Amino acid sequence: MEELTALAGIGQAGLLAGFVVFLRVGAAMAVLPAFGEQNIPPRIRLSLALAFTLIVAPAVDVSGVQASPAVLLPLLATEPLVGLAFGLVLRLMIFVLQMAGSMAAQSTSLSQLLGGAAGEPLPAFGHVLVIGGLALAVLSGLHVRIAEALVASYVDFPIGLGIDSATLAEIWVARVGDAFALAFSLAAPFVIAAFLYNLALGAINRAMPQLMVVLVGAPAITAGGLALLALLAPLLLQLWLEVLQDVLADPFGGGR
Repeated sequence: MEELTALAGIGQAGLLAGFVVFLRVGAAMAVLPAFGEQNIPPRIRLSLALAFTLIVAPAVDVSGVQASPAVLLPLLATEPLVGLAFGLVLRLMIFVLQMAGSMAAQSTSLSQLLGGAAGEPLPAFGHVLVIGGLALAVLSGLHVRIAEALVASYVDFPIGLGIDSATLAEIWVARVGDAFALAFSLAAPFVIAAFLYNLALGAINRAMPQLMVVLVGAPAITAGGLALLALLAPLLLQLWLEVLQDVLADPFGGGR
C-alpha cells in the first residue's frame, strides 16, 4: 500500500510538471515558425506541443510548484505570456522574409507572382523565400534548437515570475527594429537594381521621347528580378538562417 501511495505521488508530481511546462510550450507552439503554421492541422500542432513538453519537462525544475489553486491560477496567466513572447520573437524571423519579399516584389514589378499560393497572402517572392527559409531551418535542426531555447527560457524567466511590461517593451522594440533592418538588407539588391533600372529608363526617355520605354523595359525588369532571385536566394537565406540561429541562442537578448 505504501508503494502504491508513493507511485501515486510520483505520478501526480509528473502530471503537475507536465501541465506547468505545457502552459508555456503550448502558447509558444501556436506561433512558432514551421511548427505553428496555419496550414498545419490543429491536432498535429497539439501533438507537437505535447512532444516538446515531454522533451522540455525533465530539464525544468518545478519543485516549487504546488498543486493548489492559489499557486496554479497565476501560472495560467504568466506562463502562456512567456511562451507567447518566445514564439512571437521567432515568428518575427518569418515576418522578415515576408517583408523582404514584399519590398523585392514591389521593386521589380512582380508583386502578383505566386500571390495566393500560401496560407497567408504573400506578394511575389515572399512565398518562395518563406518556404525556402522554413525548409532550410528545419533541415538545420530547428526542432533541437527550439527545445534548447525553451529550456533556457526558464533560466531567463523562472516559473511564476512572468515578464513585466517594461522588459517586454524593450524586447519588442529591439527585435522589431532588428527585423526591419534585416528585411531591408535582404531586399537591398532588388531595390538597388530597381533604382538603376528606373534611372536608365529616365535617361533613355529623355534621349528618345518617341520610344515607349515602359513597354521595352517591363520585360527587362521582370527577367532581371527573376534572375536576381535565382542567384541571390541561396545567399540571402543563408544569411537569414545565421540570424535565426543567433536569435534562438538568446531569444530575449534584445531587451535585457
